Amino acid sequence: MIMREESMSTAVIENNPRVTIILLNYNGWEDAIECLESVYKIAYPNWELILVDNGSVDGSVSKIKEWAAGEITVESKFFEYDAERKPIEYIEELFYDEEEARVKVSKKEKEWDTLLPYQKLSILRIEKNRGFTGGNNIGIEYILKEKKTDYILLLSNDTVVDKEFLSELVKVAESDNNIGLVGAKIYYYDYNGRKDVIWFAGEEFSFWKGELYNRYGINEIDKGNYEKIKEVDKLDGACILIKKSVLQKVGLLDPEYFIYWEVTELCFRVSKRNLKGLYVPKAKIWHKVSASTGGHLGRDHVYYMTRNRFLCMKKNARKIQMFTFLLYFFGFRFWFFIGIYILYHRNINALKYFLKGVKDGIRFFTPF
Repeated sequence: MIMREESMSTAVIENNPRVTIILLNYNGWEDAIECLESVYKIAYPNWELILVDNGSVDGSVSKIKEWAAGEITVESKFFEYDAERKPIEYIEELFYDEEEARVKVSKKEKEWDTLLPYQKLSILRIEKNRGFTGGNNIGIEYILKEKKTDYILLLSNDTVVDKEFLSELVKVAESDNNIGLVGAKIYYYDYNGRKDVIWFAGEEFSFWKGELYNRYGINEIDKGNYEKIKEVDKLDGACILIKKSVLQKVGLLDPEYFIYWEVTELCFRVSKRNLKGLYVPKAKIWHKVSASTGGHLGRDHVYYMTRNRFLCMKKNARKIQMFTFLLYFFGFRFWFFIGIYILYHRNINALKYFLKGVKDGIRFFTPF
């Protein structure tokens, strides 16, 4: 009976496009195992998950293995823990050797391929934190070289996913050859005790001002106002499904960003190829916003969000747009943020990292 069920599952798997999920983790094993538990319940049949550990020093890999072995129970308001599907095999443990720049596989690929998606977990461990861009790029490079796949999904470790989210993303992505990437509707994980408050439903970008605007749905209770599939300028890196063929054309995430704005810039590169980026409302996830970078006032969030705004404009805007951006930023935005950090948040550290981000960002426009 078990053999027949596995055979039927294999047939279903092969009739659906292959998706390889990259789950990037940095010192966040508690978030990661909640995310993993939700992913391992999804309805979509043809996927494989690679957890990229980005140089964690909090014992993340050991804790994630304990979860896979069924030794750690996950408590969540989004689902019930499933003990019956444990243990999950992590027989193919991957290590990234920076000197040799290659992945070492501890188990034969044949043995790995006999397992169903929810029965296995790959772990790719990096020796040091390379940021969102570097960590994901190592995972993407490995997949492009070693895996047969149709799509690559970037998923943040501080998310929880709906069981149908991947089915909805793939369905839309497969509907048109001119679609390059698709993204989910993202809710706050917890907004004053609510789970139905939208954080992201697509976003537009102004090169004249160098900023994102029309962030659809943010802070709104979901009342069905954002239920149409929509082409947008920018999707969010917390959950973005990219066609493998598109990555082969436009390249990986730009490592110069380290974290923040890199997905925005990727969306621009895809758009320049006349490919669409679509927001998919039926693909739902919940996000612990900025959990990995200390929140919106955390050092990395403030610094890289500021610095990388300049970098993104330098790489993508026309000269006249760069001029209007600088005029707008230093005529208004600069003073606005200073006021926000001093008067509203009363946070001198955030102000310090904002000013450092501005200083380092301006250097992208100068020869020295």
